[in-house]
Amino acid sequence: MTQAAPVVEATGIVKRFGPTVALDGAGITIRSGETHALVGRNGAGKSTLVSVLTGLQPADEGSVTFGGRPAPRTTDRDGWRRNVACVYQKSTIIPTLTVAENLFLNRYDRGRAHLISWQGTRGRARELLATWSVDVDPQTPAGELSVEQRQFVEIARALSFGARFIILDEPTAQLDGAAINRLFDRIRDLQRQGVTFLFISHHLQEVYEICDMVTVFRDARHILTAPVADLPRTELVAAMTGEAAAYRAAERTSTLDTGVPPALDVRDLRGDAYADVTFRVGAGEIVGLAGAAGSGRTEVAETVVGLHAAGSGEVEIAGRRPRPGSVPAALAAGAGFVPQDRHHQGFVPGMSIADNATLSVPKRLGPGGLLSRDRRDRLAERMIENLAIKTPGPELPVSALSGGNQQKVVMARALADDPRLLVLINPTAGVDVRSKDFLLGKVEETAATGTGVLIASDELDDLRMCDRVLVMFQGRVRTEMNRGWHDHDLVAAMEGVELNA
Repeated sequence: MTQAAPVVEATGIVKRFGPTVALDGAGITIRSGETHALVGRNGAGKSTLVSVLTGLQPADEGSVTFGGRPAPRTTDRDGWRRNVACVYQKSTIIPTLTVAENLFLNRYDRGRAHLISWQGTRGRARELLATWSVDVDPQTPAGELSVEQRQFVEIARALSFGARFIILDEPTAQLDGAAINRLFDRIRDLQRQGVTFLFISHHLQEVYEICDMVTVFRDARHILTAPVADLPRTELVAAMTGEAAAYRAAERTSTLDTGVPPALDVRDLRGDAYADVTFRVGAGEIVGLAGAAGSGRTEVAETVVGLHAAGSGEVEIAGRRPRPGSVPAALAAGAGFVPQDRHHQGFVPGMSIADNATLSVPKRLGPGGLLSRDRRDRLAERMIENLAIKTPGPELPVSALSGGNQQKVVMARALADDPRLLVLINPTAGVDVRSKDFLLGKVEETAATGTGVLIASDELDDLRMCDRVLVMFQGRVRTEMNRGWHDHDLVAAMEGVELNA
């Protein structure tokens, strides 16, 4: 019996951008009904391959086929949409339009005199959403949708063009555990209906949970393709990094210094998203603040660094009480901060690495508010070396860096003034395996100097190094776990599940 042609096959793909070779003879083969993972460090060539597979960039060499037929011409956008669609990490839904308008943008039903029939468009939208089990009112403004709902609407829109091959680019980056489970259930349902997925994620646990096959890219080349069930995690990481996998030990030597004031003292903190929150972070101690999205962990961390003002309670940083709701006051008290969203809160994309890394330390750049470019560059170059930021120099715009190196710039600024307290929110979100390991190693180095560290995250890898993990659920700290916890116990606590009930 003849095997059906692959849903998509890319072979011998070469793509250059000036002197940079983004893809070097790379390829991928994806068969019908699979959920196929594409993994690799930042800069491995994943995004470039996606741009080739979706027709946004023509390959310099090589070929792409869909179902055994050559890919459409680059100018034939409708032809590409009938074969493939990509749901990006950053939503392409237009928030000021309704769901129906987004679904059929530039494809509205037309009535008499070619006027748009809004009733017909809403009817088509309702039918489309029902076909693919998307429980959203077509008249709802898209800006009112949750991240999860926007993703489902984007998938439905892709399917409306006739595509049965969907690329999901970091689809879980902004979802909590329950929403991720619902997304995975939807992927499995669509698979049963003949939809094929390419799943791009930095979270290897998700690859093992949802994917059938995995392809690894490294240094612009295809390294391996294998069934997920047959590939041990250590071998997958080794293929991504080009070296034997080195996992961080769960145990570390605590550097807690009880002879000095705590780095952070939070007492009876109460706000819109949390209540009765009390805890301490000792000098040299690493404390995790875990919880699913909506648990209040992010809001507590942001309150500590002055992004929000609590309704009541006290925050004390290294023995000082900064003015509530003031980031400058928190920084002056000794806090360093890595925010949740580096793209919107962490850096100014068009500014240089030097300017971004030194934004929080103007007093170190010159007297009387005057900036010395030489001082700035010397300080930035030390930061670049300390954080191993891959760049030709400090003048490069941060937007030109990979995600892992962008996060290193944000970390560099947080450490620029030798903080007494380092607060990090999801510090390794969207970065590759090696950058994640490096950033977490830098956190341990920082704690070893006597700095207290608070890590607010739902990523288990972020929390493993912690001396203690405080678990929040529905706005309150429910559980405290010492180092050495088991994954299933922590996840259950984050989801509010009593394993012994």
